[in-house]
Amino acid sequence: MKAFLAAVAAMVVITVAAPITLQQIGFSAADAGSGTAVRLD
Repeated sequence: MKAFLAAVAAMVVITVAAPITLQQIGFSAADAGSGTAVRLD
């Protein structure tokens, strides 16, 4: 039971921290979809 609760807690932490971290390093959808190398044809 302890392992299950630890896994759930880890999932919650990852779920909350991932978007914030990816935004900080410039790997967001807005950054990936804009720039000079993006073709909008």
